[in-house]
Amino acid sequence: MGEITTKPAPKTPVEVWFQDETRLGRKNPHTRRWARRGTWPRAIADLRTKSAYLFGAICPERSTGAAVVMPCANTQAMQHHLDEIARNLAPKAYAIVVLDQAGWHTTGKLRLPENLSVLPLPPKSPELNPVENVWQFLRHNKLSNRIFHNYEAIVTPACDAWNSLLADPARITSIATRQWTPITRS
Repeated sequence: MGEITTKPAPKTPVEVWFQDETRLGRKNPHTRRWARRGTWPRAIADLRTKSAYLFGAICPERSTGAAVVMPCANTQAMQHHLDEIARNLAPKAYAIVVLDQAGWHTTGKLRLPENLSVLPLPPKSPELNPVENVWQFLRHNKLSNRIFHNYEAIVTPACDAWNSLLADPARITSIATRQWTPITRS
């Protein structure tokens, strides 16, 4: 599974999607806060480690995305995410999903949907995946400075954060467009 596995039929529209996952949970980052000079603003903290994983993929050309929230990052979760991406393609489109080489991305146990292939990035190159910037944006603007009391309390804000990103298509394009990708905007 290290390359594009099937070729789309001639004249089939091809979409490039970027995929990754991030851990969300009780140990969330603290972001900067405004405070009077000489004071230290309070920020809540929780040292427990319950987590959820947000699997997300974006298509900068269509300014859209697809995501699932799962209790762990493994092959089964990745399978659910690939199926979700396949359901969100444009009608009759074929997708190339660019992703890193996590074990659950490259295992032969995945059943790729007929309308997509995966294209792994080189090892240790997260800067090539624009979804890394999506995680940074969501953490700093939607998911920081809060405590989640249990798994269910993580899922709802994760879904809300993702849905707020989808509601702002220009932000997806802005975050994900790169000079080196085949996507060009005028």
